[in-house]
Amino acid sequence: MELAISSTRVSGPFPAADELTAQHLIEVYRLMFLSRTVDDREINLKRQQKIFFQISGAGHEALQVGAGLALRPGYDWFFPYYRDRALCLALGVTPYDMMLQAVGAAADPASGGRQMPTHWSSRPLHIVNSSSSTATQLLHAVGCAEAGRAFSGRPESASKAEGDYRAFRGVEFHGDEVALTCLGEGSTSQGEFWEAMNTASNARLPVIFCVEDNGYAISVPVEVQTPGGNVSQLVANFPNFHFAEVDGNDPVASLRAFQQAAAHCRAGRGPALVHGHCVRLYSHSLSDDDKNYRLAAEREADALRDPIARMRSRLIGEGIATVAELDELEARMEREAAEAAERALDAPPPPVESITTHVYSEDLDPTRAAFATEQPRPPAPSDGAALAKGVRSAGAHTMADLINACLHDEMRRDPRIVVFGEDVADASRAEVLAEVKGKGGVFKLTAGLQTEFGSERVFNSPLAEANIVGRAVGYALRGMKPVVEIQFFDYIWPAMHQIHNELALLRWRSNGEWAAPAVIRVPIGGYLTGGSIYHSQCGESIFTHIPGLRVVFPSNALDANGLLRTAIRCDDPVLFLEHKRLYRETHGRAPYPGPEFAIPFGKAKVVRSGSDLTLVTYGALVPRALQAAQHAERDHGIHTEIIDLRTLSPYDWDAIAASVRKTSRVIVAHEDMLSWGYGAEIAARIADELFDSLDAPVRRIGAMDTFVAYQPILEDAILPQPEKILKAIVELRAY
Repeated sequence: MELAISSTRVSGPFPAADELTAQHLIEVYRLMFLSRTVDDREINLKRQQKIFFQISGAGHEALQVGAGLALRPGYDWFFPYYRDRALCLALGVTPYDMMLQAVGAAADPASGGRQMPTHWSSRPLHIVNSSSSTATQLLHAVGCAEAGRAFSGRPESASKAEGDYRAFRGVEFHGDEVALTCLGEGSTSQGEFWEAMNTASNARLPVIFCVEDNGYAISVPVEVQTPGGNVSQLVANFPNFHFAEVDGNDPVASLRAFQQAAAHCRAGRGPALVHGHCVRLYSHSLSDDDKNYRLAAEREADALRDPIARMRSRLIGEGIATVAELDELEARMEREAAEAAERALDAPPPPVESITTHVYSEDLDPTRAAFATEQPRPPAPSDGAALAKGVRSAGAHTMADLINACLHDEMRRDPRIVVFGEDVADASRAEVLAEVKGKGGVFKLTAGLQTEFGSERVFNSPLAEANIVGRAVGYALRGMKPVVEIQFFDYIWPAMHQIHNELALLRWRSNGEWAAPAVIRVPIGGYLTGGSIYHSQCGESIFTHIPGLRVVFPSNALDANGLLRTAIRCDDPVLFLEHKRLYRETHGRAPYPGPEFAIPFGKAKVVRSGSDLTLVTYGALVPRALQAAQHAERDHGIHTEIIDLRTLSPYDWDAIAASVRKTSRVIVAHEDMLSWGYGAEIAARIADELFDSLDAPVRRIGAMDTFVAYQPILEDAILPQPEKILKAIVELRAY
């Protein structure tokens, strides 16, 4: 007889593991074998130098097929890792799609040739684009599950709206959806694994963690990675979890384990962890040779546990299929893989001119005129209810006040906004607010938000910066707008991996299919007596070096209000830097400008006109530059033009160029260390493109190349002071 086989996933839900028919078991085998033969075809192509990288899932097929058939593509959500070929085939990705990845074709649906093969992605199937980073995707799955729960609880927030990111961020959600995320056992050593487990457990989130344990993280055996050699023993006491440890070489046992895990999650009882013991039959990748670190006897023993050989024997032994029938099925799968490869090899590569496409949103440009509503208006009587407590009057308000007011305004306008971070809530135990004032952030900038909008939209996070940003990625890719806070810039570094490799990169690496337009608010900078090393750091140039990330750094209350509003409404991820010293300074106070006041990105402001030289700066150096410029004019007759950049990526080159052409002299000043600082790029560009307009060398001002000390005398010497700026102005004018 001829076996009924299909090139696509079996339609409808797969039955319970104990109710599988012969045809279901053959389908399981088909998917497993198809995965292996696509792997082998890619290996041949790599050896023929027709593709450029190969990493296989050989040995993991049974566990992955069980996971894929237990869940619902296009309904549930999937955050795989690079060995998950069989999972993706079970969900509906085709061999041709995979071969397009391997050759790096323009038509590659996962990344358009931008990522290595096996970095899976499919928006229709809800397979979220994955990176090479290990364990980062786990926090995205957590945030995704949180977002699904939020939309289910507040379905009205899923409505589209014109004029901001919501016009381009469609929403799908179901009350019983599950997020599956997969990792190797070596990745359980990563902090993100434990951070994801913590939050999933605490919040009872419907997340399934699949640990594919093949005993090796490249060459490092599991007992070196994991105390006791078994992660299940370490996580067994996490509350609210369903745990299963399963033979990952048995597809039926794997299917049963994932069906039970999914039932636990769909019932709202909490997350699950399925620990599958697999074998890695090939080397880590074709760039690795496991003969260098594994004994022949060990490799031979694993080969005897090959899940495909075991499943084939089972089908024959139980009379489900004959040898000839399976030979024919396998030949068909091999032909399908070969034909997919041949077609893919003929597919054109991406055009060179496409390289910069999708670095930022093509749908909504935050530099556009629609955000140029910079003329503030006096508060109307109708604004009374919309104003945050403390800014109800028409008088001047601090930067802290107007940031708080903007957050209140935007959360009223946009139900998709959630605010979380360390200490941002008024009180995690909401019942205490009847007797206490509440916190609302260490600088009080989120005060009152939880009280007004509830603990579902404003809540405290664990003390874990990667957790904050990783979850924000998951929220944002589902269409929500997370506005999260890192308590101090000095502690942003644990989140750097998530910011650089995930948040900012998701849109480009998925060729525009996925994006995470989150806002990260961060207090930054020194000039705080006693701030010392770990409460005074700058380092903005490190983040302006990340394509895909917008970086904003206001110097006054009005700009902070308008730029934050643009950041929240735009369709790109934004790092919003707030200088701590400026939060409550008298400089830059302003009246509340109304709930629609916005400032476009990339538009600098001339805060002082002058004809003798240009001073380009931002942040806390703006008031210090103004003080120096006043002294320069009063004591030396020098008229200094000061440009406040306001946004650092993008920045307003046209404003800089126009001023330099007018004055012929320029100083670039910033608070961060001088060497390799933000000003170096601007100074270099001025020297390169405006050399003929210069009457003197470009001058830079920055902090000493050290960290900020605790003793105030040392801090003053380390950071740029008005006296240093004045000295530079006088010297440059005399050049």
